[in-house]
Amino acid sequence: MDTGCPRLPDTVLFEIFLYLDHADVLSVGLVCQQWRAVARDEFLWKELFYRYYRVSRDVPRHPGAVSWYDEFQRLYDTIPCVEVQALKEHNDQVLHLSFSHSGCLFASCSKDCTVKIWSNELDISLQHSSNMRPYNWSYTQFSQFNSDDSLLLVSGVFVGPHNSSSGEIAVISMENFTLLSRVRNKPYDVFGCWLNETNLISGNLHRIGRITSCSVLWLNNAFQGIESENVNVVKRLFKIQNLNASTIRTVMVADCSRYDSPDLLLDYEEQLAASSTCPVFDLGSDSEEEEAKPKPPLDPAVQELPDAGGVPTEHGLQQLFDDIMEGRVRPAMTDTELETKVAELFVHSRTKPPEPNQLPTDSNSKTKYLIFTTGCLTYSPHQIGIKRILPHQMTTAGPVLGEERRSDEFFDSLDHVIDIHGHIIGMGLSPDHRYLYVNSRAWPRDCVISDPMQPPPIAEEIDLHVFDLKTMKEVKRALRAHRAYTPNEECFFIFLDVSRDFVASGAEDRHGYIWDRHYNICLAKLQHDNVVNSVAFSPVEQELLLTASDDTTIKVWRSPRAVRIQQARRSRPRKLLFSWLMNQKS
Repeated sequence: MDTGCPRLPDTVLFEIFLYLDHADVLSVGLVCQQWRAVARDEFLWKELFYRYYRVSRDVPRHPGAVSWYDEFQRLYDTIPCVEVQALKEHNDQVLHLSFSHSGCLFASCSKDCTVKIWSNELDISLQHSSNMRPYNWSYTQFSQFNSDDSLLLVSGVFVGPHNSSSGEIAVISMENFTLLSRVRNKPYDVFGCWLNETNLISGNLHRIGRITSCSVLWLNNAFQGIESENVNVVKRLFKIQNLNASTIRTVMVADCSRYDSPDLLLDYEEQLAASSTCPVFDLGSDSEEEEAKPKPPLDPAVQELPDAGGVPTEHGLQQLFDDIMEGRVRPAMTDTELETKVAELFVHSRTKPPEPNQLPTDSNSKTKYLIFTTGCLTYSPHQIGIKRILPHQMTTAGPVLGEERRSDEFFDSLDHVIDIHGHIIGMGLSPDHRYLYVNSRAWPRDCVISDPMQPPPIAEEIDLHVFDLKTMKEVKRALRAHRAYTPNEECFFIFLDVSRDFVASGAEDRHGYIWDRHYNICLAKLQHDNVVNSVAFSPVEQELLLTASDDTTIKVWRSPRAVRIQQARRSRPRKLLFSWLMNQKS
C-alpha cells in the first residue's frame, strides 16, 4: 500500500531520525512504508540508540533485549512518565510511600500525622486512614509492609515530656486496621524496619559524653501486648559506639539469598583484577593511585590508635594523660578532641571483633545484612555501616540482652564500612537486594573536619551511587541530574526506589527522576509544585510509579503503553453495552 511518503535514501532517513524526538520516530514508523522497511535494521537502530541517548559505546545492550529496535522502544514506551491521577486526601506534606509486596495496596505518611492505606486498582482509592495524634505523635514519616502483607510498620515522631521529640514505631494489622503494638525508637530517623514476618528492628541512643554515644539496636516482636506474659518480646541485637556526635540512622535489612541470581547484573564495568580485601571504601579519592600514596606522618595529638592487640586501654589512657600533664601534646587539646581521643582508646579494646568470613558464599544462605547510615567525623551521616545478622539472632527467644559478652566486648564492631565523603540523604535496595543505591551530597574535595559540630558544606548536586553487596564494591559511575538546596543542619531524607530496570528518586528541585539501571541514563523528569520527598514503584508492575511531595499530593504515573492498555479496558464495557443496545433494537 502506498502511504504517500517520499522515497529517500536510507542514509538520509537515518540522519533525519537522529534529530527527531523518539515519539515522532515511532509515529513515522506507523505511517511510512519506507520506514517500516528499515525499522528492523539492527545497525541503524544501534547507531540511533547510542547517539540519541548518548550512551557510551562500551556499554553493551541490555541483557534482556532481543534487538536494538525493541530496546529503543522499551525506553520510550515503558517509562512511567504519564500522570494519570493526583491524590489529594492529605492536607500537609506527604513524606513517604510504600507498596505492599503484592502491589494491591500502598501506604502514605504525612506531616498531617496520618498514615493512609490505598487500594491500587484501575483507579486508586483510599481504603483507610489512621490518625496518630491521639498517641502524641507529631507526624508519620515512614512505613513498610511485612513479607506477607499482614502487618504494616509505621514510624513517626513522638512528642514526649517537656516537648522533647523522639521516635516511635506502631504496628497496624491489615486485617482490621487495629493498632497491635508501639515501640520507642530513638533517634526518630532510625525509622525502623522488618527483619522477618513478625519481628522488627528499632533503635535507642545512650549519651556517654557531649559528642560520644552508644546506639543499641533492638529486635521486637510485633505482637508485644499479646505474647509478653509468656515469651520474650524484645532482644538486644547490637550495641555500637558512636564518635564525634554521629549516630546510627536509617536501618534496613538486605536478604543475601538471591545474590547469585539477581534480576539485573551490573557487571560490565567491574574490574575484577583490581579487587581489594579492605572492608573500608573511601569515595573521596579519585583513583587507586591516590589511595596507594603513603600518608604523611600525623601530629602527635592525632596519632593512629593501637588496634585491639596493641597497648591495653588502661595503659593508653595513662600515657595520654601523662603526655597532657607533661606538655608533650602540641597543640593543646580541646575538650572535644580529648573526649574523642579517650573514646577511641576505649573502643579499641572494648569492641567484639567481627565474625570471620562475612561475605555470603552460599546462594541458599539465610544470612541477612543490617544496613544503616553512620559516621565517624561529624554528626551528618557520611558512612554506611553493614552488620551481618546470623540465623540464631533472628528471633526474640533467649536472653533479653542477647548473647553473653566478655568484659572486653562491650561494643559490637561493624563488618563493613563504606565512606561516602558526603552527606547521605537516601538509600534503597534493588528488588533482589543485590545492589544498594545511595543518594548523597558531596563534601568539598580534600576538606578537613576540625569540629564535629560543624560539618563541611555540601553540594547542591545529588550523587546516586551504586554498591554491589556481594562484593562490597561500588559499581558504575554515580548518577546525576537531581538537586537539593538545604544546608547541612536542615538537610532531610529523600527516599528513592529501585525496580527491575529503573531507579527513581525525589529531589528538592520540584521533580522526581527516573534512570535506567543498565545504561545509567536519566529517562524522565516528573513535575510537582514543591519538593518531591518519596517515590515508589509497584513491585509487580514497574510501569507504575508514585511520587509524594510537599505540595500535599501523591501523583500516579504510568507508562505510555500502560495508559493505552488502561484506556482500552475503560472503553471495552461501553462497546459491549452499545452492542447489547443495538441487538435489543433489532
